Amino acid sequence: MNLKLIIVLAVVVIMNLICFFLMRYDKMQARKGGKRIPERILFLSAGLFGALGGVLAMHIYNHKTKHWDFKTFFPLMLVVQIVILGFAVYKWLL
Repeated sequence: MNLKLIIVLAVVVIMNLICFFLMRYDKMQARKGGKRIPERILFLSAGLFGALGGVLAMHIYNHKTKHWDFKTFFPLMLVVQIVILGFAVYKWLL
């Protein structure tokens, strides 16, 4: 397998884990009234190829599911990221 592809996939997995655990932590803090993670950080982590982790965390922890911007843009970012990654994989494997 191409080294560039392995590195990109590793970064994508790490970013998804980061976004997932940021959403989880924010939900835990929301429940106990603690210090929250700013929404811009959650969006940034999702935008940096962590949207799958964000979408999964939204549904698993029922977090930010009533916010139209999260319900709209997290899945939209996920679709865009899948297209970008699919195109990159296609180009690198040719």
